[in-house]
Amino acid sequence: MKSLCGLTADEIYDLIGYSGYTRLQAVSVSNSIYKKHISDISDFAKIPYRLKEMLLKVAHTGINLPLASEVSEDKSVKYLFRTEDGKEFETVYIPDKKRNTVCVSTQSGCRMGCSFCVTARYGYHGNLTAGEIVNQIIAIPQSENVTHVVFMGMGEPMDNLENVLKACKIITAEWGLAISARNVTVSTVGLMPAVEQFLQNSDCNLALSLYSPFAVERKKMVPAENIYPVNIIINLIKNFPLKKKRRLSIAYVMIKDLNDSDYHLEELKSILTGSAIRVNLLPYNTVPSDQKSSSSAERMQFFKHNLIISGISATIRKSRGTDISAACGLLAIR
Repeated sequence: MKSLCGLTADEIYDLIGYSGYTRLQAVSVSNSIYKKHISDISDFAKIPYRLKEMLLKVAHTGINLPLASEVSEDKSVKYLFRTEDGKEFETVYIPDKKRNTVCVSTQSGCRMGCSFCVTARYGYHGNLTAGEIVNQIIAIPQSENVTHVVFMGMGEPMDNLENVLKACKIITAEWGLAISARNVTVSTVGLMPAVEQFLQNSDCNLALSLYSPFAVERKKMVPAENIYPVNIIINLIKNFPLKKKRRLSIAYVMIKDLNDSDYHLEELKSILTGSAIRVNLLPYNTVPSDQKSSSSAERMQFFKHNLIISGISATIRKSRGTDISAACGLLAIR
């Protein structure tokens, strides 16, 4: 049976149109899923009883509730999901005044092998479908409050590009979740062909995880650098024609004595000066038995200040949910 969650309005119309139902009725079905989050087809509104009967024979909503949850001291909530074929993955809801963000996973685990990310140690267990990605937003109790979506959970989004592009379409479409593309950000370690396709086929924001501006250092921590040099990707991003209010950014996880020297700062300034790329400085989240530690708050402020006076937009992002292993780089099924 088909999962309705993960289908576009046109695909729903393809499913019901041959029986004489209209595209308007297909949109009513998509609204029941994406806007009203109705998990039982029998409860769909504004569609005929016979259409409900037909759908019950060929489809299910695809809305699957999380198996478990854990609440952080800062009110962030981590959810555990499991697909029908047994793949497990985690999702994080991050409330923050007027901004309520869902951090979604695109894969169960990850195969990028970045040494500063705990998810890499969990291994790779498979891609998630577009429906399984979108379900993470509409199946949580706070779904009605969501204003922003970030693809920064488990997995490398560019390693599952087809499903990520489709999920972005559903999230931003008027017949879907109707969240503005400017409020959706997709992260990547930099898989060049997929990054180019994403920039061309989506209006959502892109965040590139850098670690170091020096290729030799980056290769040691981010294996993708060996195949797709980040300087080529940065040049692509710098020169890509941006639509109004679309944001391209660098995520720079700061690790004490590894990538927070004046030398690193000057190279960052060198490669980004004159571009519209924003830098988000993030503290490194340590785990037990890890010898690495985050740069100090003072050092991060120093980086931010020097980037800004060089004409580069920069912010410091606070870690959320660290006490429940829900912060960046900490997601791994336990």
